[in-house]
Amino acid sequence: MKLKKRAIVQFILSLFLIFLIISCGGKKHDFKIEILDDEALQLIDPKAEIDVIGEGFEWTEGPVWVEEGGYLLFSDIPNNTVFKIDKDGNLSTYLKPSGYLGSDDYGKEPGSNGLLLDSNNKLVLMQHGERRVARMKTALDDPRPEYEALADKFEGKRFNSPNDGVYDALGNLYFTDPPYGLPKQMDDPNKELDFQGVYCLKTSGEIVLVDKLTRPNGIAFAPDGRQLYVAVSDPEHAVWYRYDIKAPGIVEHKRLFYDATDLIGQEGQQGLPDGMKMHSKGYLFATGPGGLFIFNERGHPIARIYTGQATANCAFSTDEKTLFMTADDYVLKLALL
Repeated sequence: MKLKKRAIVQFILSLFLIFLIISCGGKKHDFKIEILDDEALQLIDPKAEIDVIGEGFEWTEGPVWVEEGGYLLFSDIPNNTVFKIDKDGNLSTYLKPSGYLGSDDYGKEPGSNGLLLDSNNKLVLMQHGERRVARMKTALDDPRPEYEALADKFEGKRFNSPNDGVYDALGNLYFTDPPYGLPKQMDDPNKELDFQGVYCLKTSGEIVLVDKLTRPNGIAFAPDGRQLYVAVSDPEHAVWYRYDIKAPGIVEHKRLFYDATDLIGQEGQQGLPDGMKMHSKGYLFATGPGGLFIFNERGHPIARIYTGQATANCAFSTDEKTLFMTADDYVLKLALL
């Protein structure tokens, strides 16, 4: 009788342990929306749900929404792959290799980073491993890892690892070039440029150095194209700058837009100023410490989206009703107003 009771107790304990494993086994989603100014309520519902639409990657980056077909593309840099999530949430490999075409090992971040579409609806990639800005030769609905270089050198020296880019209304491409894709980053023996830059690839093919920054990263234009924003992912100087555009590739009146340096290293403030996108209403959605900031034109944060992860970049759907975020091993989605 005692043996039977003991067996029952052990069975109940086993069921309890199984319940604990199931209930605690999933990764905790520490998501939160914080409204700092009522101005944000025209963009975002503070009770909106942040949905995980993809997970299990290494480091997600460079999201871009493709309206024709209704799908999201994004980079997984360590895996040298561009993935696709369609409107039904189905995940598939879109391009591999995406940023390094060699057969040997190439550091921790060989793949593509920022992705964008040009005026001809061609996919443009910031290729870490190949150290260049490139364009996929084939159409979006026929993806193949066949690329042509758009920019790979400045004054005869190879770029570090182009990171993110944005086109102006005239078709000039502005892009950033930090050292993150080099196997040893700043100390890489194959680093040819002794600085990190922001560049403009003009429609004429000329490449112009716009500015030198310690860690240039995300980049965006104001809706009217008259101002340029650049994120600096330097833990010693974690800031966003704003410039006035004087002419293609030429800026003036550089000034500090926002300084987040004091947040670096604080609990719940994972990440650095990184990728960003400009809303048509003039609000800058910028990934940074803790997740994502929403700034108004005065450089005042009106809302913060906390992801609990180092958050690399973001993108809008064409109608700006959906915000996508790449956050460490996640891809997230949030409905906007």
